[in-house]
Amino acid sequence: MKIHGLQKMTLLDYPGKVACTVFFGGCDLRCPFCHNSDLLDMNAPALMDENELLSFLKKRQGLLEGVALTGGEPLLRPDLPDLCRRIKELGYPVKLDTNGFHPGALKQLIDSGLIDAAAMDIKNSPERYPATCGREKLDLSALRDSIALLKEGRIAYEFRTTVIAEFHDDDSFYAIRDMIAGAEKYFLQKFTDRDTVLFAGLHAPSKEDMLRWADIVRPAVKEVSLRGAD
Repeated sequence: MKIHGLQKMTLLDYPGKVACTVFFGGCDLRCPFCHNSDLLDMNAPALMDENELLSFLKKRQGLLEGVALTGGEPLLRPDLPDLCRRIKELGYPVKLDTNGFHPGALKQLIDSGLIDAAAMDIKNSPERYPATCGREKLDLSALRDSIALLKEGRIAYEFRTTVIAEFHDDDSFYAIRDMIAGAEKYFLQKFTDRDTVLFAGLHAPSKEDMLRWADIVRPAVKEVSLRGAD
C-alpha cells in the first residue's frame, strides 16, 4: 500500500492527542482550494509502503498517542481496513479524514471498530457543492448517508468547512445548518493560500464574516468553533 506523505508529529490533526498524520494519494474531487493538490493522483510517487509506516509507528510507541489518516481521500483505498487493523494492533487509536462520499467504506470501518474518530468535510450548500468540489454533477445522497452515519455517535466526530470568500455566503451556512442539524461539533476553517493550492486567486473571508456564519449554524449544532481566524 502506497503512503504518499507522513507528518511525524502533530498537535492539530488529531485533537487532544500527540499524533502523526499519514497522507494517501488519490481523490475523487477537485476542490479549487485544495491544499494537497500534489496528492490528487493515486499513482504519484510514494514516500513509503505500509510496512515502513508500521515500523515507524512501532518505534514511536509511548511517544505518539494516535494516528490521523488523510489525503486525498483515504476511503478510496480498498486495503485501508487492513492497515487500520495493523495500526490498532500497535495500540494506536485511529482518526480518519474523509470527504463523505464513501459511506459504505466508512460504515465498514466503524462497524469493525477500526477507527476511533472521524472528521468529515462539508464543502458548501447542496446547490454550490459541484462548483466547490470542482465537479459538474454530484449525487449528494452518499454525503447525506455519511452525515447520518456519523451523527449516530458511535465514534467521536466533527464536521468542518474550509471557508473561502469566493465560494461562501450567508445562504451557504443556512443550508449547511440544515444539513448537519443535531451534530456534536462543527468547525469553520479559514482558507489559507499556499503554493500547493489547486487554483490561484482565492481569498480568505474576514473574521467578521466567519463569526457571523458561525452564529448562523450555532443554534442547530452543540459546538461551533472557528479555526485559523485572526
